[in-house]
Amino acid sequence: MPSLGWRWLLILSAVPLLLFAVLCFWLPESARYDVLSGNQEKAIATLKRIATENGAPMPLGKLILSRQADRGKMRDLFTPHFRWTTLLLWFIWFSNAFSYYGLVLLTTELFQAGDVCSISSRKKAVEVKCSLACEYLSEEDYMDLLWTTLSEFPGVLVTLWIIDRLGRKKTMALCFVVFSFCSLLLFICVGRNVLTLLLFIARAFISGGFQAAYVYTPEVYPTATRALGLGTCSGMARVGALITPFIAQVMLESSVYLTLAVYSGCCLLAALASCFLPIETKGRGLQESSHREWGQEMVGRGTHGPGVTRSNSGSQE
Repeated sequence: MPSLGWRWLLILSAVPLLLFAVLCFWLPESARYDVLSGNQEKAIATLKRIATENGAPMPLGKLILSRQADRGKMRDLFTPHFRWTTLLLWFIWFSNAFSYYGLVLLTTELFQAGDVCSISSRKKAVEVKCSLACEYLSEEDYMDLLWTTLSEFPGVLVTLWIIDRLGRKKTMALCFVVFSFCSLLLFICVGRNVLTLLLFIARAFISGGFQAAYVYTPEVYPTATRALGLGTCSGMARVGALITPFIAQVMLESSVYLTLAVYSGCCLLAALASCFLPIETKGRGLQESSHREWGQEMVGRGTHGPGVTRSNSGSQE
């Protein structure tokens, strides 16, 4: 950025998106879509390939398309079984995006000032200046920003390692607690290296919390409401991203300590919300539907015989 300028930055940023668009052509279509489209053979071929890659046998039976009398509706997210889960997940997703993007905005401010104490004194010193004055980042600032950005890779790896050991709920709670703890440590006047380390750890875990939420949310809802549940949670995350500049930029002008306290307190509440989620999806099979005859069913070739069991959704015999 300091040497090439923003135009080259945009061009280089677009290269991964173009590569991703090309790779999308090699992705297989979902078996459910193929069945709904009347392409049974392609759906079965996809399921066989998935079974082979996972070293699992294909379930007995055949794919049929049953009558879709009832699709997922907004009110399904607030049935007695899912009402509490939906409300808690909305707050968790809101807090995740609110804290993640808030940390991104705070990072540049902290790097420009040096630490929390410096940014507090700097606000008093430049109070009479024009609020539209630009402050340029140095090459050292960009390098430290790069390090904090790269923290998302180990954050995701750590999440992948612990999510099947601690469970989804505890993983999300741990990520929020670590982020909140690192935010509180920023209250201390630390040097540049320690500041970069704290921001590295905080961003790694808040990014990992995002991934854990993406794993948990589709697992907790049945097929009929899975996309709707994930979509509404993602919408709440956008609300958090919309609000966070008013905290990370506007409130920061008044008090940097109050700003950090807001993010830390929000994540502590999100950690409690993760613990209070009524359903742990670790080791739990995906629920096909809350209704017995919805969508795609696996109909068996006979009644309950030796070695033949019924799935939770009643879709396989």
